[in-house]
Amino acid sequence: MGKSKISSEILFTQEVERKLSGIICRYPKGKVFLATENNVKVFCLPKIKELVDKYSIRVIIIPEGESNKKLESVTAIWEALSINGADRKSLLINLGGGMLTDLAGFAASTFKRGIDFVNIPTTLLSQVDASVGGKTGFNFNGLKNEIGTFKNPISVIINTDFLTTIDKENLLSGYAEMIKHGLIFSPAHLRELEAFDLEKVDYTLLQEIIRHSVNVKEYFVENDPTEMNIRKALNFGHTTGHAFESFAMKQKRPVLHGYAVAYGMIMELYLSAIKCNLNKNIMSRLANWLLSVYGKFEIQESDFEQLFELMTHDKKNEKGKINFTLISEIGKVEINQDCGKELILEALRYYKSL
Repeated sequence: MGKSKISSEILFTQEVERKLSGIICRYPKGKVFLATENNVKVFCLPKIKELVDKYSIRVIIIPEGESNKKLESVTAIWEALSINGADRKSLLINLGGGMLTDLAGFAASTFKRGIDFVNIPTTLLSQVDASVGGKTGFNFNGLKNEIGTFKNPISVIINTDFLTTIDKENLLSGYAEMIKHGLIFSPAHLRELEAFDLEKVDYTLLQEIIRHSVNVKEYFVENDPTEMNIRKALNFGHTTGHAFESFAMKQKRPVLHGYAVAYGMIMELYLSAIKCNLNKNIMSRLANWLLSVYGKFEIQESDFEQLFELMTHDKKNEKGKINFTLISEIGKVEINQDCGKELILEALRYYKSL
C-alpha cells in the first residue's frame, strides 16, 4: 500500500530487516535512533539486532507498562535525542506495543518541531490500532491520552512473528479492536473473527485477518484524518471503555485496554439497541460472545457515579454532552449519539446484570 499525503506506508512483511534497512539507508549515519521498552528489548529487539549494529543505531530504553506512559518517559526520549546529536533530519524507530508507539511518536512529532519516525508494533493491539492513524500521546493527570498530536509515521511495519512473544491476554486485548472494526464496518470481517481459533493461533492466517482490520481503520482515517466526522466511528466501545480502564486503574485492579473496550462494547451495544434500534437478539448474541471471550469486570451499583463521572471527561464530548458512537446494525455506524445520564446508568445496570 503506497503513501498518500495523510497516511503512512503500511508494510505487511515477513522480511522486517530488509524493509527497515531500505528506510534507514535514506538517513545520515549516526542520525537514526530506536526507542523501545525493557521487555521488548529482551523479546523483540534480537529480531533486528543485526541492523542496530550495522547502522550504529542508538537504542533508547524506557520502562514498560501503561503506568510509564507519562511525561517523564517522553522527556527521557527527548534528552537521549538531544544529547546524542539528533537533528531535524533524524529518524526514530519505535519498536514496541501501543504505549511505546504512542509515546515515542509524540516525542518524535515534537522534537525540533517534528522528526520522521517508523512504527514497528509488537503487540496485536498496536498492529491493528495504535500504529495506524497518526495519533500520538501520553497520559496526564490520571486521564488517558490527555496530551497528544496527530502525526503519521512514515512507515508502519507489521509482522505476526512478533506476536508469538505475547501472552494470550495481550493477544485478546488487540483482538477486541478487530472485533470493533467488524462491528462498525464489515459483517464479513466480524464473521472471520468469530470463526478464528483463539486457542490454537494460526499466525499466517492472523496476518491476513490483521490486514483486513487495518484496511477498515485506514478507510476511516483516510476519509477523516483529524476526527471531525466519520472517523468517530472508531470510538465505538471507547467512551465507556476508557471509563472502565481509568476506574480499574484507580481501584488498583488494572485491565488491558482491549478488555476495557470489550466491556465498553457490551454497554454500547445495549445503548445501540435503545437509541439506534439495533436488533435486540443480535445485541444479546454479541454481548454473550464478548462475555465468553473477555469475562467480566465486576462493578457495584455504588461505582456507577464514578464511572459516569469518568465518561464526562472523554475527549470526544461536545457542549457538555457525552458523545457516543453506536451502531444500528452490524457494519452501520451512528456517530454523535448523545446519551443522557439515566440511559447510561441503565446500560451500566444491564452490564452488571450479565
